[in-house]
Amino acid sequence: MPDHFKGDAMKPNSACVSHAPKTPVARAYKASLAVLLLLLLLLLPTSLLAEPVTLKHAVELALKHATASSIAAADEQRAFANYRELRNNVIPQVTAGAGLGWSYGFPLSLEGAAPSLFNINAQSPIYHFELKDFLRAARAETAGASLRSKDSRNQVIQDTVLSYAELQKWEQRLARLRETEADAQKMQAAVAQRAKEGVDSELENTKARLSVARVHMRIAEAEGAADVLRERLSKLTGLPAAGIQTEADSVPALPAASDPDVPSKAADSNPAVQAAFEHARAQYLRARGEHKLWMPSIDFAAQYAVLSRFNNFQNYFQPGSFVRNNATVGGVIRFNFLNFSQRSHAEAADAGAQKAQKQAEAARDQVSEETLRLQRTLTQLQAARDVAELEYEIALQGVAAVRTRMDAGTATLHDLDDARSQASEHFITLQDVTFELQRSQITLLRSTGDLENWALGPNH
Repeated sequence: MPDHFKGDAMKPNSACVSHAPKTPVARAYKASLAVLLLLLLLLLPTSLLAEPVTLKHAVELALKHATASSIAAADEQRAFANYRELRNNVIPQVTAGAGLGWSYGFPLSLEGAAPSLFNINAQSPIYHFELKDFLRAARAETAGASLRSKDSRNQVIQDTVLSYAELQKWEQRLARLRETEADAQKMQAAVAQRAKEGVDSELENTKARLSVARVHMRIAEAEGAADVLRERLSKLTGLPAAGIQTEADSVPALPAASDPDVPSKAADSNPAVQAAFEHARAQYLRARGEHKLWMPSIDFAAQYAVLSRFNNFQNYFQPGSFVRNNATVGGVIRFNFLNFSQRSHAEAADAGAQKAQKQAEAARDQVSEETLRLQRTLTQLQAARDVAELEYEIALQGVAAVRTRMDAGTATLHDLDDARSQASEHFITLQDVTFELQRSQITLLRSTGDLENWALGPNH
């Protein structure tokens, strides 16, 4: 055989191997492997499938998905539509139709007009003293609705940020508790062995089991709180609850409120307070317009009608004077000399305007007082956090000191367990105080109107 054929002759037929028919065993093996992979994907823990969600992204989703924002937007749209309704009153309203009917004797009117084959009516106000005030009142209500929408938007942001920050706290606590659980279980196993050997008493063994049980209780508490917060964030953002996981670096640093004029500034810039004053202004303008309804009014009116012959019109005109096409154009002047019910209605509007003004002032005072209280609470919580940080630092140093003593033979496992328990308790206290400080700072940001810029950035 020639040399250039030997290599090909010695190689297996790859085409025949690749197209060989698969055996039933091979097909069953591949099918079972695919089913196994699918089951593994379905049974993976949700924490492995979850992707971190940044605070900014969560807030953006909440603003799009939250029902409170949609309700406030609908109220704003309704207020603007009411304003346009009043504004469009100055445009002539034109209607066309017919008033057909059978007449016996003199043709009487149908709905205030003579029977006609076709008619057109047009009317619009020319000068009404009260119309300007009503228009200004409607514009003030529109501005108030816009401010209430902004306040509702801030409420959604605050709820999302607080839920996110609290979930982050519980996630960090869970991670720490998992480490504590592993140490406690090792400690329990060591003490159980020592009790079995007669080195430790059964009481010490029970205490070690109690430490493990306490850690399990803490873990159950943290898992339950985290699940509830994920469900709340799911309702706010529309994301699946199982896939929500926080990202620690996405929360911006909270500014320190050191300005002594923050209470007065918050009272002036708070959207809810501004909306209350706009509502009071609208009530005042509406009441002033009600008092002007007794003044004269001038309206434009026009009418065109095509009259029929079967309504006997020609019988009541001089021969040759009846025409079928008729038109009237002019103005209507009204004087309200006596209208006691309108006077009472205007007095009721005055009382409503006074009430709205007092309510706005009360809202402003409440926001100012609440902002001052938040400032004082922030000072106290900052001091409490400093204390908690120092206590936790001392507890960690205590754990390190016990380890050193154990190496020297002057400390026992129980001393280490007590030091670890104290460090864990101080860590939980530090977390709780830090979150309460965050809550107060976020609430203060909402009061001053800076919450949205803080959560979404100045260029959102």
